[in-house]
Amino acid sequence: MSEQKGRKLIPSGGGIFNNLSQRIKLIFRLMGDNRISPFLKLLPIGSALYFVIPDLAIGPLDDVAVLWLGTYLFVELCPPEIVEEHLAALRNQALPGVWHDPDPDQEEVIEGEFWEKKS
Repeated sequence: MSEQKGRKLIPSGGGIFNNLSQRIKLIFRLMGDNRISPFLKLLPIGSALYFVIPDLAIGPLDDVAVLWLGTYLFVELCPPEIVEEHLAALRNQALPGVWHDPDPDQEEVIEGEFWEKKS
């Protein structure tokens, strides 16, 4: 347990929307991983159901708190090596292809025609 103290799964840089989207992607990746216990996967599912199904409490603040707590506990209770594996995959997502600098000797000319629409 002492090695998990101070463990920070989502880096704080990148802004709130970037962190939120990365957290959501991480949860979906962990939900699809067969190495995660099915009982542990009930946490985000149950909290999402609680968020969707109306209850007797007034206001949406408690629903958001339950949803946040369920997803937070899900990520924290998953094995750290699996979480780190998925986070590394999320950080390294890039479009496939090879980057090359343009040739300075070759001018790029794009030919085209302009047609004016007559009304």
